Amino acid sequence: MYERKVGLALGSGGAKGFAHIGVISALADHGVPVHAVAGSSMGSLVGAVYAMGTPPRMLRGLALSLKRRHWLDFTVPKMGLIQGERVRHLVGLLTRNATFEQTVIPLAIVTTDMIARQPVVFRSGNIAEAVRASISIPGVFVPVVRDGAVYVDGGVLERVPSGAAWDLGCDVVIGVDVGVTPVGSIPTSIMDVIMQSLEMMQEQACNQVERVASLTITPPVSRIGTAQFTRAAEAIEIGYAATVERLPEIQALLHSADEPAFPNVTRLQE
Repeated sequence: MYERKVGLALGSGGAKGFAHIGVISALADHGVPVHAVAGSSMGSLVGAVYAMGTPPRMLRGLALSLKRRHWLDFTVPKMGLIQGERVRHLVGLLTRNATFEQTVIPLAIVTTDMIARQPVVFRSGNIAEAVRASISIPGVFVPVVRDGAVYVDGGVLERVPSGAAWDLGCDVVIGVDVGVTPVGSIPTSIMDVIMQSLEMMQEQACNQVERVASLTITPPVSRIGTAQFTRAAEAIEIGYAATVERLPEIQALLHSADEPAFPNVTRLQE
């Protein structure tokens, strides 16, 4: 029987995105292979490090050891509060300053070009540079200006980058949406205000997405603030539990008919 190629589409959500590590860990522990990964914003950071061959246990260790001083470099507000050079350097270390061509599994990183007003998918070049562009939350991080484009957070238009995951040639795409905040939630930080504002816009964009994931896991991480990076362990556990709950559905997808859900997608080469 043809082995179905599984892709992950890891979405945006700030500190809530640590739940992605729990999802990856649960899939690994239960024998579900991952053949490709696409990420937006925080999902791009987790996905990039994972695509380099970093084991789930090491991903968890890195998340728990992350301190604010490792990635925050405040600047005089003009286009953002955080310069972003420190986080770019951190991602460069975690990915060994590799290019997309050097990953263990195929990787795609989604960002948004403010000039063209459309999503841009990076599949080549330096990984850290692409992640830096993808995590550029408007108003928080200084945008990346390059080649006539102004790049901001990939989650602005692609909260869960399922289309980019399909384009990596997968038969099954598992989306992970950590950017859902219940109606009535009160923001407690500038990050929460910005992210909840983005979520309202994203909900409109999501209604127009044509190539959705085969299955979307939505870890209940709404109680974790988008800037609460010290709650990584909690987010990871929530992501793990949410994935285990969906395992019967995931297994059913892996053992269904051989044709991919979207027949027009080219399969990954063996």
